[in-house]
Amino acid sequence: MKTLIAFFIISITSLSYGQTEKISMIDYVQVLNSNKAEALFYYQNNWEQLRIKAIEKGYIHSYQLLETEPTETEPYSFILITTYKNQLQFDASETNFNTLIEAGNGLKLMNKKKPGEFRKIISHNSAVIHWN
Repeated sequence: MKTLIAFFIISITSLSYGQTEKISMIDYVQVLNSNKAEALFYYQNNWEQLRIKAIEKGYIHSYQLLETEPTETEPYSFILITTYKNQLQFDASETNFNTLIEAGNGLKLMNKKKPGEFRKIISHNSAVIHWN
């Protein structure tokens, strides 16, 4: 009986722990055709605004919009990180972001350039788990 109780406690603890691990999605973005201003405008006025709303609604834990100097081996200029507080929040992300996009006012673009003209996502990492 003690073994069964110990197994039950360990199982519940493991399930609880799995629900609290943060998970991030990371995109590495290359700027195309010297359109850095257009890319930054797009991310600040669309990507970032969606994440501000997502935090307000409890859809995500946090986000970061990072800029770096591209190199020949690492040709990206921006790193976009969206962090979810647990697996449940991560699993609901597509539905939640679609809800926010539908309620929004459409894309804000600089110089009428569409995203494919000024940026390319060269790497996408989903389900990056935080261990601390």
